[in-house]
Amino acid sequence: MSKRFENLKKVPPEPAAKLLATANTKLQTKLALPASASVTAVLGALDGQGAKIDVLRMLSVALPPREATWWACLAARDIVGADAKQVPPPLATAERWVFKPTTENRAAASDAFHHAEQDDDTVYCAMAALYADGTLGLGDTANYPAPPNGVSAAVFAMNLIALRANAERMALFLELLIDRGVDIARGGNGRVEAGSASKPETAEAKG
Repeated sequence: MSKRFENLKKVPPEPAAKLLATANTKLQTKLALPASASVTAVLGALDGQGAKIDVLRMLSVALPPREATWWACLAARDIVGADAKQVPPPLATAERWVFKPTTENRAAASDAFHHAEQDDDTVYCAMAALYADGTLGLGDTANYPAPPNGVSAAVFAMNLIALRANAERMALFLELLIDRGVDIARGGNGRVEAGSASKPETAEAKG
């Protein structure tokens, strides 16, 4: 049995169905699993059916906000370049917030979100950082709840945009996006190569 989605220590213990409902999100794939199925079980079933996009969707819901935002930032870096000299403000501020989630850094992400260029897709990174605490923002907006899928929808969208930008190697890149999310869910930094999420199984087999 594949161990690709095991040891997701950052993922809440609640059933996948509960996390999806809380985030007002539905999978597009029908699964023959009980409502009590874990995130690991659901991810494995989706992967087994080749429903890779739904794997991304499930991961975007299951990851905690800060980890999910970082996952989105990695996808954004695929578009702007890992060593880009000019980084769009939404991405730059979201990265700063991930490394140091202070009110000041969240305020900077909020400003970048609200003043982003119309064609700046990295706005979804700032959006995730902005909604991370479950509110619409700071000041008066802190009294209003963010959309229940505010973070997950932004993160999912950022990954899909990166996937579209890498259409020439879509199958491999999709596996990379998934493996990044899995690595982050295990407590890693997401800087992995495609196929890395399955390596623990190989290591155990060799041992």
